[in-house]
Amino acid sequence: MVVEIIPLVETFVEIADFRQASGKRYALPAVLALACAAMLCGYRSYGAIAEWGGNYGQELVAALGFPNGKTPCASALHWIFRHLDCVQFETCLGKWTETVLQAYPPTPEQVEGIAIDGKTLRGSQKQGAPGSHLLSALSHRLGITLGQQAVADKSNELFQIEDLLETLVLKDRIVTMDALHTQRYVAQTTLDGDGDYVMLVKGNQPDMLADIQLVFQERQVVAETLTATETVDLGHGRIEVRRLTASSALVDYLDWPGLQQVFEIERTVTRKRTGQTRRETVYGITSLPPQRADAKRLLNLVRQHWAIENRSHWVRDVTYDEDRSQVRCGSIPQVMAALRNLAIGLMRIAGEPNIAAAGRRFAAQPWAALALIGIPARIE
Repeated sequence: MVVEIIPLVETFVEIADFRQASGKRYALPAVLALACAAMLCGYRSYGAIAEWGGNYGQELVAALGFPNGKTPCASALHWIFRHLDCVQFETCLGKWTETVLQAYPPTPEQVEGIAIDGKTLRGSQKQGAPGSHLLSALSHRLGITLGQQAVADKSNELFQIEDLLETLVLKDRIVTMDALHTQRYVAQTTLDGDGDYVMLVKGNQPDMLADIQLVFQERQVVAETLTATETVDLGHGRIEVRRLTASSALVDYLDWPGLQQVFEIERTVTRKRTGQTRRETVYGITSLPPQRADAKRLLNLVRQHWAIENRSHWVRDVTYDEDRSQVRCGSIPQVMAALRNLAIGLMRIAGEPNIAAAGRRFAAQPWAALALIGIPARIE
C-alpha cells in the first residue's frame, strides 16, 4: 500500500491556536509555514525569519498565507513561539514524519533503525532556559527526526526516554542507543512496542559488562555460538578496522528483557603518517536473534546509530549555529530546534547531500523552499 505524504502546510493547520480571536493578526499555520520556509533558506533565528518575510515580495508571502502582504515582525514571532504548545507541535510533526517513513519504506535488505540520543542547547542552557536538553529520535535510513522530548539536563534522559519511546511507532523497528540508556525498563518498553533494541554496555551495568567480557575472553568455550565480521575504512590519513564478534551464549544466563545476543566491537585506528595506533573495545546487547541479525548487520546498526550525531546534531551546530543561540523564554528553544529538525528532514527527503549548499540555493530560489512544504512552485 502506497502512503501519500501529507503536505506539511496541512499538518500545521492541525495545531490548535492558543491566541484569543481578537489578538490574531496572522494565522498560525501561515506563521509556521513562514518559519519553516525561512529555515530552509538558512535563516537561523526568529529575528532573521522576520527579515526573510520581507525579502521576496507580496506574491510569495500571500502564497504562505498572508493575504495582505504583511508578515510578522521579530517581536510577534517571539511571542508566538514563546507560547506555542511544544507537546502538540512535536506530536503533529511526529505524525507527519511517520507518513514519510511509510511513503519511503525500506527495501527487503534494509532494516528500519531508530537512533536515540540527547543534545544540549548550550547557548540557551547558559541563559538558564528550562528544558534546554533535547532527547531526539532519528531515522537511520532517511536522516529525519521522528520525535523530540525536552528534559532538564542529560541526567534526566533516563526519566523521560520512555515518554519519547511511547510517541514512536516501534513495531518491526530497531532502536539503537548508547550506554546511558541501557536500562531494563527501556528494553522492556521497546519490546512492549513490538520493536527490538541494540544497546551498548559500559560501566553503568557493571555485572552484565563483566559477564560479556568473560564470554569473549574465553572464546574457545563458546566457539559454536560465535559469528564475526570485519570492515576496513581508508581515508583522512588513517586506516580504521572494526571487528564485531557476536555470541548467543548468554541468552539463558543474563536476566535481561528479550536478550538474544551479546557482542564485542574492537576498533583499531592507525595514522598513516606516524604509524601510531589507537585501540578501543566496546560491548553491547541486542534482542535480535542471529537469524535476524548476524554480525555484519549488528555492526551496520551500531555504525548507523551515529547518524544522529553526523546527520542531525552536527548539522544543527555547524550549519544552523544552534549552540550559539541564546533564546531562553518559554517554548522558544524547543520550537526553534524543531524547526531546524524539520528543515534538515525536508532537505534529506529531497535528496540534498549538502544541507548548507541547499540552504543557499533555496535562499536564491524561495519558491523551491515553498514547494518542499507543500505550496506549489511557481515560475519566477
